[in-house]
Amino acid sequence: MQSRLIKTGTITQNILEAGSGPLVVFCHGFPELGHSWRHQVEAVAAAGYHAVAPDMRGYGGTDAPEGVEAYAILQLVGDIVALVQALGEAQAVVVGHDWGAPVAWACALLRPDMFRAVACLSVPFNPRRAGRPPIPTFRAIAKAMGKDFYMLRFQEPDAEAEFEADIEKGLTTAFWSYDGATPDDRRGSGFLEPGVSFLGAMGEGAVRPAWMSAEDLKVYVDAFAAKGFTGPINWYRNLDRNWELGAFHQDKKVSVPALFMVGEKDPVRGYSGSGEAELEQWVPDLRGKIVVPGAGHWLQQERPDEVNAALTAFLGSL
Repeated sequence: MQSRLIKTGTITQNILEAGSGPLVVFCHGFPELGHSWRHQVEAVAAAGYHAVAPDMRGYGGTDAPEGVEAYAILQLVGDIVALVQALGEAQAVVVGHDWGAPVAWACALLRPDMFRAVACLSVPFNPRRAGRPPIPTFRAIAKAMGKDFYMLRFQEPDAEAEFEADIEKGLTTAFWSYDGATPDDRRGSGFLEPGVSFLGAMGEGAVRPAWMSAEDLKVYVDAFAAKGFTGPINWYRNLDRNWELGAFHQDKKVSVPALFMVGEKDPVRGYSGSGEAELEQWVPDLRGKIVVPGAGHWLQQERPDEVNAALTAFLGSL
């Protein structure tokens, strides 16, 4: 594997890449980097593909434009389109995890001519629905539960401050709290007691997960120390804007071949709505729907062998 900078559209992206052959692009989530796909980049390259994992907009070595609106979903999809073109390709398979999954689903939904297949981890496809934007919806649900919700907290102008106060502790807590090996009564749920911070809700005692080496954690810590968390959290501040921008694809289905994987103990399953249950309805060419026993949220890092096997089998079937 090697890293390099590549000018794509209006920004410069830092990419991790290996191999040659048909292009496969990996989109990471929060709070991660292209580095989170290191196991898959190696395995997919060895299987005969050109595997490319960018640091997404606002992360790591990739540019972080100013302004909340610079992180809307159409900008994020545009970055992946521009990356494919900058690599000299006309088509790619797109793979996403966490926030990278909505980006990957949107790539397949909006540009099926370019993205010939899609594979997503953790977050299922959720169609654009009429009615109320996401933030008021989350607020009503949380209020009915007598709770707060972390995505609501991330709307606040100083949401990044608690991560930036102690970056290593913040990242360790986030990874630990959504890990499949964390005790069930300590694992995060996304819902918070009123007045308790996102990281405070996890309590003390978080440790680096067994699947993450000290060297790997340092890669994340150094990247966020240099770039900060404003760009990444701006993705969340665009939830309602994304809903407004999405009216033109109301009720549109994902038509390309697809794969979905999720950890059995992934907390996202508690607030992903009906997406997982209705996946076949909205993704008619779904070729796999895999629940990994005992796994948590960070699936490609927690269970790289299972993810690699499923992903290479899916790619080989196309």
